Amino acid sequence: MAENEHLASSPKMEADLLLAHGLVLTLDSAGRRFDPGAVAIRSGKIAAVGPSEEILASFTAPRTLDVTGCVVMPGLINGHTHAAMTIFRGLADDLPLMEWLERHIFPAERKLTEDWVYWGTMLACAEMILSGTTAFCDMYLFEHKVAEAARTAGMRALVGEVLYDFPSPHYGPVENGLRFTRDLIERWRGDPLIRVAVEPHAPYTCSPPLLESCRKISSDLGVPLVIHLSENQAEVDQVLERYGRRPVAHLESLGLLGPDLLADHCVVLDENDMELLAHRGVHVVHNPESNMKLASGIAPVPRLLELGVNVSLGTDGCASNNDLDLFGEMDTCAKVHKVASLDPTALPAPTVLRMATRNGAAALGLAGRIGELTAGCRADCIVVDFHKPHLTPVFDPVSHLVYAARGSDVRHSVIEGRLVMEDRRLLTMDIDEVMERVCGFARCIRK
Repeated sequence: MAENEHLASSPKMEADLLLAHGLVLTLDSAGRRFDPGAVAIRSGKIAAVGPSEEILASFTAPRTLDVTGCVVMPGLINGHTHAAMTIFRGLADDLPLMEWLERHIFPAERKLTEDWVYWGTMLACAEMILSGTTAFCDMYLFEHKVAEAARTAGMRALVGEVLYDFPSPHYGPVENGLRFTRDLIERWRGDPLIRVAVEPHAPYTCSPPLLESCRKISSDLGVPLVIHLSENQAEVDQVLERYGRRPVAHLESLGLLGPDLLADHCVVLDENDMELLAHRGVHVVHNPESNMKLASGIAPVPRLLELGVNVSLGTDGCASNNDLDLFGEMDTCAKVHKVASLDPTALPAPTVLRMATRNGAAALGLAGRIGELTAGCRADCIVVDFHKPHLTPVFDPVSHLVYAARGSDVRHSVIEGRLVMEDRRLLTMDIDEVMERVCGFARCIRK
């Protein structure tokens, strides 16, 4: 990554935005901090990061935000969600996964329209921006509308149309879904914010020929693969009965495992599964609150990390969480693994914060581009206001970010160098219109 650009040069260099006088947590490989620190942003990238005095002496900008008393850090990365499921928030709670899916979610999704997906995603983007998330990975229906909504909201997203053997309420038979996926990849190729993945739903809803077709598209077009994997024991039993192998081994036999695969959940794994995921360089996305709510279990995250697996953090959709707040997810993640192992040292705060930032960037194929504040990285960052009773005093800011901070503490959000939220005010959408639209859809669902 490039170094700070000639900081001592004169006259001052031009920047688009300066964030000054805060505690800057770079979360880079060296763990650098600057207090007071500043970040200079230009043309969508971080031009420089360092001590405030040094940055302000070297740069001028039309906007300088004084973030005294705040922490400046990389934006959080939601590694797995179904954004438009905000319209189903609270629809079918307190049910087992298969009953929840087959008796409630799949039937409700048959009524989906492009309009519902667009506005449901806009609501999700609002919720994520307001709680510090700057990038997300999505799997759902009508994903072209998810891409459009994310672009309108100014969010970074990896999106993909869900593919399965039964007819989709969007594209009908799966052959159409594969064609749609290819077209979607080409439509968004080169966009600065939106990328497209190939996203088969799960081993129990996708036949081997479909999974092999997905692998071919991913390899031919150089895009990631995303799949739900080993989410609960019922899934493992079903795949074992059908194919004679556990889900991880089943995907290995079909050639799907590799460093371009994001495997969501990975709750029910044995040692062979975990070693295979590590050997193939698969990225795992941990969704602790969804797994708890659906009683799927607790993913063996400490062991996966010990084996060298890149594990990131996700919320899943609002129908099974029921929110998209990654600050709450970090808190839950750290604590659930301590109680599961009866080890208070399990998943310490710095590890969990990396899962929500640097690890998420690697999972989305954006390592070294987002997830840290380093000169040359894309300028995705948030400002967290620490001038709050529940964040006072500050002995360790990382501890506070994981165990005490809330999404509502995020004051400013910047994505690709663009200020998308300032002083808790969304700048890319009319949130009242978004909520009104979604409430209208909810009235239709109730009928």
